[in-house]
Amino acid sequence: MIDDRARELAQGKNFAAFTTLLPDGQPSTHVMWVDADDEHILINTEVGRQKYRNVTRDPRVVVTVIDAGNPYRYSEIRGRVTRTVTGDDARRQVDSLSEKYTGGPYANPIQTERVILEITPDRVRHQG
Repeated sequence: MIDDRARELAQGKNFAAFTTLLPDGQPSTHVMWVDADDEHILINTEVGRQKYRNVTRDPRVVVTVIDAGNPYRYSEIRGRVTRTVTGDDARRQVDSLSEKYTGGPYANPIQTERVILEITPDRVRHQG
């Protein structure tokens, strides 16, 4: 389960650093839009992207959500991708994220298929 502070940051208009592990074990980090439900951190990507291939091979991830108003305040969530959601739900969620971050529907071309990565926290740490 995710705690209130991490959920608040993830549900706000704050960006996240999303780290996965490449096939050779090296970390790979991307700045991402982020969201949360009561139990999970949610990252939306495409099934054709490297980060998705990384989590299907090794589900361990780190998500650091940084407060846009104070970058010294953040939550680091270490966990595992425990479920993926594709189809209409994933498409609706990326549109919702786009509304939150840009004020409009998702405009980038979708190359493959959208997917929501549900991340179950193993450890949550806060700063600030």
